[in-house]
Amino acid sequence: MFTGIVEEMGTVVSLEEREDMTLWDGTLGKGTELTVKADVALQGAYLGCSICVSGVCLTATALADDTFKVGLAPETLSKTYFKSLKPGELVNLERASVIGGRNSGHNVQGHVDGTGEIIEKRTDKDSLWIKVRTSPEIIRYIVPKGFVAIDGTSLTVVDVNREENWFTFMLIEYTQKKIIVPGKPVGSLVNIEADVLGKYSENAVAAFLPRLEALEAKIASLEQKLASKN
Repeated sequence: MFTGIVEEMGTVVSLEEREDMTLWDGTLGKGTELTVKADVALQGAYLGCSICVSGVCLTATALADDTFKVGLAPETLSKTYFKSLKPGELVNLERASVIGGRNSGHNVQGHVDGTGEIIEKRTDKDSLWIKVRTSPEIIRYIVPKGFVAIDGTSLTVVDVNREENWFTFMLIEYTQKKIIVPGKPVGSLVNIEADVLGKYSENAVAAFLPRLEALEAKIASLEQKLASKN
């Protein structure tokens, strides 16, 4: 679990396809490996620990003095823009949160729902206003003044337009210097994770609705029977 409070911006060293990834049974397979240069994210890091890379919870598979490696599963590559990462590109980094520690953001799982496209940027005094278009499958979970994680950054949603599938958020001056989003031009992609509470709520309602519909049907049937007797 993460908080969405980015600790540092790391630098992509390499993104490569490897043919010599050792599988569970000792055989070799093909896989994608990302190497990132970092500082804060390596403090207390150990093999197998989780590091949030631009919103994606990834497992550290190798550690060096100033770099770490992670494997990217096909699901990760399909849900994020990571397949287009290039050496020298910046990524947001956050270590896993400590149980019982403060959370200045919100509960971020690091499970990206998909990507969005930056379609507009403008300044408002010292704040940066950004509009992002995404898919209907993601916009359904985004609500005004709710939480959203953009490239792993916990942000508050400002406006939502479900007809055109866009939402907006604002970055204060301090945050602009600490994360990668302000440096992305219009047309760039961002990783999006909607607040998990919305997904749980939808699941709960979906489980309850059939029972409610059945009850309403039964009440309607009883009302018809009473009406016929009168």
